Amino acid sequence: MTRSPPFPFRSTAILTVVGILAVFIPFGLVKAGILDLYTARIIAMGGINAIMAMSVNMIVGVTGQLSLGQAGFLAIGAYSCIYFTLDLGLPLPLAAAMAVLLTTGAGFLIGFPVLKLSGDYLAIVTLGFGEIIRVVFINLKALTGGPNGRQFTTALALDNELALLTVTSVLVLTLALLQNFLRSSYGRAIMACREDEIAANSSGINIFRYKMTGFVLAAFIAGIGGALFAMVNGFVKPDIAQFLRSIDFLIYVVLGGMGSMTGSIIASYVLTYLQEFLRILQDYRLLIYPLFLILIMLFRPKGLLGMKELSFVGFVDKVINLLKRRKSHG
Repeated sequence: MTRSPPFPFRSTAILTVVGILAVFIPFGLVKAGILDLYTARIIAMGGINAIMAMSVNMIVGVTGQLSLGQAGFLAIGAYSCIYFTLDLGLPLPLAAAMAVLLTTGAGFLIGFPVLKLSGDYLAIVTLGFGEIIRVVFINLKALTGGPNGRQFTTALALDNELALLTVTSVLVLTLALLQNFLRSSYGRAIMACREDEIAANSSGINIFRYKMTGFVLAAFIAGIGGALFAMVNGFVKPDIAQFLRSIDFLIYVVLGGMGSMTGSIIASYVLTYLQEFLRILQDYRLLIYPLFLILIMLFRPKGLLGMKELSFVGFVDKVINLLKRRKSHG
C-alpha cells in the first residue's frame, strides 16, 4: 500500500500563517490596549534594526566580508525618502520605493571599487564610506538640513500603530524573500565563495560577481531600513551614518549568529528593548549593557543560533507529533 504524498504547499501554508500571526498579533495587542503606544514604537524600531541586521548579515555572515558602512546606506535611504516625498511631491509608498532603488544603485557603484579588497582593508574602506556620507549630508544643507537634520511633516510620518504594522509586515516579507534567495543557486554560490574562494573559483563560480550580488542585495535591504526609519521617526540627522551605528548593527549579527537571519532578528529585538529598559538605570546602563554582551559572548561565542535558522515548519511538526503521541497514549 503506497502512502499518499504530503500536501505540496504545506510548508508555504505554515510559513504564511506564521508570518500573518507575527504581523497581526503585536498590532492586535496594541489595539486591545495590552501594549501601550510606547512599546509599539520600541517594537517598530526593533523591526528596523532587525532589517539592518539582515543587511549586515548578508555581507558578514553570508558573503564572508566585513563591512562597517551599512549605516551610510541607511542614511541614503532615509534622506532619499524624505527628498522624494517633500521636494518632488511623490506619494509616500512610491517615494520609499524610489529611495530603495537609489540606495541599491549606490551600493552597486560603491561595490565595484571596494570589493576588490577583503578583510581589514574592506572594513576600513567601508567605514570611510560611511563617514564620507555623513560629512556630505552635513554640508548639503539645502537638501538635508545640515547638522540639524530634516523632518517629515506631521501628516506624512507614521503613527505608532501604523508604524508597527508597516515595519513588521516589511520585515516578514523581506525575511521570506531573502531566505528563498539564499536557498537558490545564487545564494548557494555566494555561500560557496564565503567558505572557500579557491574551490569556488575552480568550480567555475565568478567570485567578484557573486560578492557583488551579495553587496548590492545588502544595500537594497539597508535602503528598505532607511526608508522605514524616515517614515517611523519623521526626522533624520546625518549622525545616523556614523560608524558607531554600523557597529550596533554588527553587534546584533554577532549576538544572533553570523549567517543566521532569524538569529539576527531575535538579537535585534532583544537588544533594542534592553537598551530602552535600562534607561531607568540612567548612567549605569552604560555598564550593564556591555556586561550583558560580554556574558553572552562568553557562554555563546557563536551567537544565539550560530549559523542555524529557526525552523517554523519543524516546530509545527514537533507539536503535531507530540499531540499524536499523547493521544495514542491516552
